[in-house]
Amino acid sequence: MTSDTAGIARLRRRPGRGTRSAETAQRPFGRVRRPYKPIEVLSADNVEALHRAALAILRDIGMRVLEPSARDRLRSAGAIIDGETVKLEPALVTERLSTVPDTFTLAARNPARMLHFGGNDTVFASVGGPAYVMDNDRGRRDGSFAEMCDYLRVIQSLDILHQEGGGPFEPMDLPANTRHLDIYRAQITLLDKNWQTQTLGRARTLDGIMLGALALGMTPESLVSTPALLGIINTNSPLQLDIPMAEGLITMAEHGQVNVITPFTLAGAMSPVTLAGALVQQHAEAMLGIVLTQVVRPGVPVMYGGFTSNVDMRSGAPAFGTPEYAKAAQASGQLARHIGVPFRSSNVSAANEVDAQAAYESMMSLWGSVMGGAHLVEHAAGWMHGGLTASFEKLILDAELLQMMAAYCDPIVVDEASLALDAIRDVGPGGHFFGTPHTMERYQTAFYSPLLSNWDNHPNWLERGSSDARHKANGVWKQLLKDYEQPPLDPARLEAIDSFISHRKAEGGAPMN
Repeated sequence: MTSDTAGIARLRRRPGRGTRSAETAQRPFGRVRRPYKPIEVLSADNVEALHRAALAILRDIGMRVLEPSARDRLRSAGAIIDGETVKLEPALVTERLSTVPDTFTLAARNPARMLHFGGNDTVFASVGGPAYVMDNDRGRRDGSFAEMCDYLRVIQSLDILHQEGGGPFEPMDLPANTRHLDIYRAQITLLDKNWQTQTLGRARTLDGIMLGALALGMTPESLVSTPALLGIINTNSPLQLDIPMAEGLITMAEHGQVNVITPFTLAGAMSPVTLAGALVQQHAEAMLGIVLTQVVRPGVPVMYGGFTSNVDMRSGAPAFGTPEYAKAAQASGQLARHIGVPFRSSNVSAANEVDAQAAYESMMSLWGSVMGGAHLVEHAAGWMHGGLTASFEKLILDAELLQMMAAYCDPIVVDEASLALDAIRDVGPGGHFFGTPHTMERYQTAFYSPLLSNWDNHPNWLERGSSDARHKANGVWKQLLKDYEQPPLDPARLEAIDSFISHRKAEGGAPMN
């Protein structure tokens, strides 16, 4: 036995070591501020080289923009249009980037849950957009509206989650043309947190903006000066912006809401196999989308989305939570800071079970995101199967990881009391600090208290059922769901929301793009 393990054994044998309360241990809702400088995996010269290469792509190769009005707006701003191809001179890009705000806020139905983006703030958003749902009890399956509402209730109950990520999964039991309206209503009524809207086409985006305004007792016009909605815009990599995404981008920008321009650059598939090449392409695609937002409404908040990862070259399947993903996230943060635009990254994994792979890939992703300076971590909790599935148990496991990252961002306090010289003097050689006044005054809040982790010694763990993290997570989300209390909503606002939804459903909703 080494000296380290002998010391641990001594602690394990101490009498009076109690068990944690059965109450779920949560960190209070609040801002997460990273006190550390972002990790820089690229030199300043390398960042400049990637930026110049991306400008060369926009000047010499261009991007295909399929939406005619988007091309018309860019042409009016000085872009060169050749058919569906848009080319931007570096000076035009630089000019339009200069109007992007480096910080902004998003309103929430509960004013105490307003979100801050930029600077050293990090916002954690839950998973958004999968096709399926899974849990320990029933495995993977098509999602239903009732299950989606339960997932939203758990998101509301997890204080480490600042924002809902745009609909946790598709409720396949609802009509495709109108289900977005039911999703919006569930987001508004079951949450008092900020929530993300859908941006697939103009009609869906307008519906979200209208309902977002009604939820706050505002009009779409007044929402312009009080941004409350954020939506993800994916380019169709390589080098293409399709019609539905361009419509969503323009509509959001027109109404003063936040687009997150996120190229889907998987190295070896939709982008070059080298990380440098994939990052250059990502940077070019992101900058064109960002420029378009500033052409539509100069000064509108917008974010730079980094999603570069790699594929498994044996199968072509996407790989996430890899060393390449973490490096790309941190490099993307450098590129975003280089052009002065707030940065979005993600917590992603390719695991097929809520197992060790899911945990270590997510931890790698979170490390790359948070220490890459991400202002928004999208899919921060719940993502499984490379983004195809939202898991109830993974939602809890990720919440634990997020709480740990948030605690890691708490600065170390160094003052006269924390230096503890009197306590060290009183205990002296060979003693212990368990019962000292210095410890007793601080023990309840001295250390991180886990949501999911089990710190029992091995015999006690066996005696109490030897539950692993995945099965414990199943009990945690069910307890949160049982304890959930729906936040109140002004009846007049709810009546206006329901009237609008009824009217839009009578019109047929939004066509599938």
